[in-house]
Amino acid sequence: MFLTGAALLHAGFTNLYLRYVKAGLQPLLLASGAILIVTALATVWYEWRSRKSGETHEHGGEAHDHGEGHVHREPRISWLLVLPLLALILVAPPALGSYSAMRTGTALQQPYGFDKLPASGPLDLNVVDYATRAVYDRGRHIAGRPIRITGFVALDRTGAPYLVRMALNCCAADAQPVKIALTGTIPPVLQPDKWLQVTGTYTAQQTKDPVNNGPIPYFRVTAATPVPTPKDPYDESWNN
Repeated sequence: MFLTGAALLHAGFTNLYLRYVKAGLQPLLLASGAILIVTALATVWYEWRSRKSGETHEHGGEAHDHGEGHVHREPRISWLLVLPLLALILVAPPALGSYSAMRTGTALQQPYGFDKLPASGPLDLNVVDYATRAVYDRGRHIAGRPIRITGFVALDRTGAPYLVRMALNCCAADAQPVKIALTGTIPPVLQPDKWLQVTGTYTAQQTKDPVNNGPIPYFRVTAATPVPTPKDPYDESWNN
């Protein structure tokens, strides 16, 4: 329990937790780690007091053992349970990327409504926002305006490029991709899982995801710039 609590605190106080759960769960993660550590320390104290009170006492010059006469010890192999915890602390797993994205159907969902956009200037949209506006709003509020979008690159079996962001409800286990097909001025060499910021405009062209037949809108690229992997690689906006 102590090591599990320490691992949770380590993940919660660093960006490591973002590889597993959404940012909003950080307080609960830290609280869980603290509770586990306190519980572990309380258990050790209780065991120490129990053993101390069970020691041999002298009554009228005669020694009596109030214990069972032998001690039950946990099997040493149980310490192997520490190895996954050490892996959690020492080895950060990569975020889900193009391999998972191209083997999972797009998770694009029709929203209840759209947030108001700035009246002028370039639009900074995430992958989910652009995809939902392009498909379900038919680009009415983004057509003709310069747009910037950031995501990671994924290539299908034919080499066609997509810009993807993995969207999640609560944790990485339920992450699903939202995809944008790229057209226009695309860099001649694209590496899967590399992050790009693309600038361009809306186009009404659409395609179907071969995995689940879901809609995938196109984006006409005029410029593309490599960018570092963001601190939080997942997109949490689709269920907000």
